[in-house]
Amino acid sequence: MKSYRYKSNYDKYPSVRVPDIYTSYCYLGWKNILNVLNQRLEAIDKSCKILVVECYQGVLHEEVREQFRLAFPDALFVDSSEGMLSEQELNAKLQADITDDEIFGYMTRYNIDCYFDECKVCDLRNMISQQRGLVVVYGTGATYIQPKMDLLVYADMARWEIQMRFRRNEISNIGVENQNERAALQYKRGFFVDWRICDRLKKKLMSRWDYVLDTNHVGEPKMATGKAVYAGLVQAVRQPFRVVPFFDPGPWGGQWMKEVCDLDRKAVNYAWCFDCVPEENSLLLSFGDIKFEIPSINLVFACPRELLGDPVHARFGDEFPIRFDFLDTMQGGNLSLQVHPLTEYIQEKFGMHYTQDESYYLLDAENDAVVYLGLKENVDSMEMIKALEDAQITGTFEIEKFVGEYPVKKHDHILIPGGTIHCSGANGMVLEISATPYIFTFKLWDWGRLGLDGRPRPINIGHGKNVIQWERTESWVKKEILNQVVLVSEGDGWREEHTGLHEREFIETRRHWFTKPVLHHTDGSVNVLNLVEGEEAIVESPSGFFEPFVVHYAETFIIPEAVGEYTIRPYGKSEGTECATIKAFVRHHV
Repeated sequence: MKSYRYKSNYDKYPSVRVPDIYTSYCYLGWKNILNVLNQRLEAIDKSCKILVVECYQGVLHEEVREQFRLAFPDALFVDSSEGMLSEQELNAKLQADITDDEIFGYMTRYNIDCYFDECKVCDLRNMISQQRGLVVVYGTGATYIQPKMDLLVYADMARWEIQMRFRRNEISNIGVENQNERAALQYKRGFFVDWRICDRLKKKLMSRWDYVLDTNHVGEPKMATGKAVYAGLVQAVRQPFRVVPFFDPGPWGGQWMKEVCDLDRKAVNYAWCFDCVPEENSLLLSFGDIKFEIPSINLVFACPRELLGDPVHARFGDEFPIRFDFLDTMQGGNLSLQVHPLTEYIQEKFGMHYTQDESYYLLDAENDAVVYLGLKENVDSMEMIKALEDAQITGTFEIEKFVGEYPVKKHDHILIPGGTIHCSGANGMVLEISATPYIFTFKLWDWGRLGLDGRPRPINIGHGKNVIQWERTESWVKKEILNQVVLVSEGDGWREEHTGLHEREFIETRRHWFTKPVLHHTDGSVNVLNLVEGEEAIVESPSGFFEPFVVHYAETFIIPEAVGEYTIRPYGKSEGTECATIKAFVRHHV
């Protein structure tokens, strides 16, 4: 692999600084946390005081629950699990959303009450109503059991840490004991059921939070006041910011990110980096030297209009519709041959209201890098589907007979609307710019290999054959989706290019090359950018609306719509050289 020409300056732990006035409202360690809560409770002049600790799925209950029991030994302690349905009843109730599919479920329409047995809940409520002294109601759905409280602590959990706990067999899904189930199945249940329900409850509770608890690192708890956390979220939508990236190996993973992102050189590979997927990434809030971790989706829930812009909020609600991530196949292997669903298919089969349209932007590429894209001319659909099905037995598939193959180079941009067969070949470094529903990939052929868990990776020909657009052949690919770059405008020291996306996709992308400051406008949509050329650049506000913000090569950063006008120029070692950004926003009329 050719050597990366810069020394890595990629920031793996970016944070948003909470206004100084709130710095002292974050508490570190169980002793300090429980002392603060005790002081608040002592100041409440009531014969019965109720402390509710509501937990997101994935919290390590053994740690948190026992700390509260030790701190308040004389309290009546009510665990929300005491009011839940039996595991058998709950599995039967949720089965239509969980499904028997290896990967896919249905986006549940249930709310928090679905986990509970109403008779058990009624008994718990009656018991609580007759108490004197302190009552602690703890667990997922604690606020459902006890909607009225004197103090509410919300124990939140980062989505990526939940996945790590699944892999380590440390936690179960809500209401069941399945911690030894395969992590992929736990993840599916979380994605389609538990997290949807927890998020619906979270949105209702955010304005009522007295305190937020961060237990993402075992033995290193942190707690901040709800007002301080909200102040941090408000600060974030007034400035450029980054979410916390995470990296994961894969059967096709490469070596590029190790060097560029300064990762563990001893790791076998890194395949993925989620660099801007707010439903999955965390947001770090800096309280002085303390870094407080929350799911970055909280920002979308708390300030959707300021972050997304009115037109985007009107269309997507409190969802963040743009995804940036990395796919590293440098000195690795080919991605699986795959296709994403059409809009009507994802709506009907999985309950999502928009689909996973995407694109590949080549951050880097070796001389032999290719993408597989679309179909050869005059492909017989039945013959190809049979060949794919046979390949699951024989282990071979003549991809060159059916699928187009195109050489790619650094800074190429490949557009991939849903229904288009595609995959990146080896020796490419892809910045994937896409719509957010990121797990809806129908694998058609995976080169006969196993996943990192030693199991065959699930193949989805049954779904895939229903959405492949057979008219998307080589002539269509070259005309519609292969490097559709058009010069938009240029000025002193800069030029702007339209690079996509396809007209079937709602995301627009613009590339700016610049040696001098470039003026940008959010124009009604959140902007997501990546510095695709140059060692570092600086984002500034012409009006002084936010503090200057430095970004480094390959870092993805978010410009909230509320920012409005901003400039980007080369900075530091990049001054006097040409830099480039790729910018994505939601296409709309203003």
